[in-house]
Amino acid sequence: MGQMAADRGKTANERPVLILSDGKPGHLNQSVAFARHLGLSFEIRPVVFRHRFCKALSYLLDRPGILTDSLFHIEGDLPECCAVVSAGSATYYANRVTAKKMNARSVAIMLPKGYRYDFDLIVAQEHDSPPDRSNILRLPVNLNFVVPAGLVTSESGHRYVSLVIGGNNKVFRMEPDSLERTVVDIFKRFPRHRILVATSRRTPPAVEAMLDRHPFAAKFFYSRDPANPIPDFLALSDYVFITADSTSMISEAVCFGNSCIEVIPLEGAGTDNKFLRMTRRLSDLGCLHIYDGEVAACSTKIDLSERLREVRLCA
Repeated sequence: MGQMAADRGKTANERPVLILSDGKPGHLNQSVAFARHLGLSFEIRPVVFRHRFCKALSYLLDRPGILTDSLFHIEGDLPECCAVVSAGSATYYANRVTAKKMNARSVAIMLPKGYRYDFDLIVAQEHDSPPDRSNILRLPVNLNFVVPAGLVTSESGHRYVSLVIGGNNKVFRMEPDSLERTVVDIFKRFPRHRILVATSRRTPPAVEAMLDRHPFAAKFFYSRDPANPIPDFLALSDYVFITADSTSMISEAVCFGNSCIEVIPLEGAGTDNKFLRMTRRLSDLGCLHIYDGEVAACSTKIDLSERLREVRLCA
């Protein structure tokens, strides 16, 4: 009771943002990045649907605007907040219900497909082709907030090139032989640089085995150690090569540091998907170059804090 009374006594810009999390790091990280770019404090609460059928029911109830908290469970007490922020389809209905209950603003990160688009604010990626609406802020990248962890430090007299490897997904597949040709070319092209490499949880074992055969100055294989050195790579590298399968990794690369960014194409299905739409757009902005055997000096960065400058939630 005492804490709740104290919360009610706070002015709007002193109250935190409530972030609802579906447990997926890629979704949670975007919500946290949103709060950090706005300079707002935040508290995180896990949310789950009570039963499997509740998610389907939430779509049906949302259409006529029927809001009930009986479909989901939020873990822990809820702070008095100025806004409810969340990313992912398992959070949007709970976001809307909770924001209304607490008289707070509702913010959806990513386009909440299947639900009504009448959140107070939707921060959507251009590659999802969001409609033109006054409450939708379009960004060419995923929200991110990059902070180096000190896993790699620059040594005086040395220059660096980094290679960031993703893996197979529903669009792309990663062929070790094809990727190895690019690896060999990078070593030939940058003989005086120290070459660093990092893999992800989706990287096939055969690809890690191939990479292990090459004389990288440092290897961060997710299968051995899930530490994330990518922010450090971006902070110290002249060039960063990234496979085309991850919008999150590419987003971080074009928003932080001074590196020139090269995106390595992968074998995939079709010529129009969100990954290709994103990289084409960022290429047009001069943020990256799609690697074609040559490199380019594409180092333009997107300032997300500036893009979010007009957002007012807690004032």
